Amino acid sequence: MLIGVPTEIKNNEFRVGLTPAGVTELVRHHHEVLVQAGAGVGSGLGDDAYREAGARIVPSAEEIWEQAALVLKVKEPVGPELQLMRRGQTLFAYLHLAADPQLTHAVLESGTTAIAYETVTRGRSAGPALPLLAPMSQVAGRLAPMAGAYHLTQAQGGSGILMSGVPGTRRAHVAVVGAGVAGEAAAVVAAGMGADVTVLDINLDRLTQLDTVHRGRLRTLASSTLHIAETVAEADLVIGSVLVPGAAAPKLVTAEMVAAMRPGSVLVDIAIDQGGCFENSRPTTHQDPTYRVGEQVYYCVANIPGAVPQTSTAALTNATLPYVLRIADRGWREALAADEGLLAGLNAHEGVLAHEGVTDAVAGPLGLDPELDYRPASEMVSS
Repeated sequence: MLIGVPTEIKNNEFRVGLTPAGVTELVRHHHEVLVQAGAGVGSGLGDDAYREAGARIVPSAEEIWEQAALVLKVKEPVGPELQLMRRGQTLFAYLHLAADPQLTHAVLESGTTAIAYETVTRGRSAGPALPLLAPMSQVAGRLAPMAGAYHLTQAQGGSGILMSGVPGTRRAHVAVVGAGVAGEAAAVVAAGMGADVTVLDINLDRLTQLDTVHRGRLRTLASSTLHIAETVAEADLVIGSVLVPGAAAPKLVTAEMVAAMRPGSVLVDIAIDQGGCFENSRPTTHQDPTYRVGEQVYYCVANIPGAVPQTSTAALTNATLPYVLRIADRGWREALAADEGLLAGLNAHEGVLAHEGVTDAVAGPLGLDPELDYRPASEMVSS
């Protein structure tokens, strides 16, 4: 199979969809890999490293999209890429269609076969429930308290509190809404920075697990509207990490709750890729990461792991490569038919949506009739 890796063009996105190590494995399986010139530079991976691994370097993204049967990306297509997708091609990337009707429309118009990293599940295998989202969730979760701590400084518009405090002063209060992979990572780093951390989640088994593993270092609280409101009101930093696979994130932290916080409090929305879990969230970039609503500061960067591309690119390829090999070796239909977890990643094919959560989220904004424009992925694979 001919596999293409274009340069990412999203704002301040320095990750790349495949490392030279990944190229080596694909070439060993007798596949051809095209890499756009300079695609890996932001991750510390030069063109020579890709050549030595067996890739062919091409000068433009257009060549990648025109020739490749399988396109590997990190982030969803943006700008000119929306016109480069095509029927008969498979796109494998983080897509987050539920939060972006315009992108969904472009994917459907192109007829491309779109498989989303974030909706691939573990199926019957052991490991994280969302194995291709997990590594980036870990990165985003670990970065979130760092970003929050920086923007809590008064020079950045924050309240001026130090996460750990010093002897004789209070520590910062941090609320983490959602106890998944990203939420746990955020809570552990925040606690490691010396903050007083509360984690909220509706899953009591998950809270029990966190309490056991972390030996009481994290305060756990069953999530409810009242508990969220009370905890947010006392927090200096709120980290939102709520995820419903494939669907838009629920708005659990309302504007009214935020208005009750201290002036200069900071909110970091890790769930912004899926629309965000704070009522006032809107996507920002690394170039312009924050905005104020009232007296509070919002940090809603839509590609947080892009800030540390050397780590993120390596972690991403580690997770995606086994799935890429299956698709390349067997073709997308056979690979998905053989793996129910990978099957869950199919979001669209030839102008028809294939993921129920995405369909529910975008049918209204796009004016789609779910009865006509949605088919279960299992039917698409078998047809």
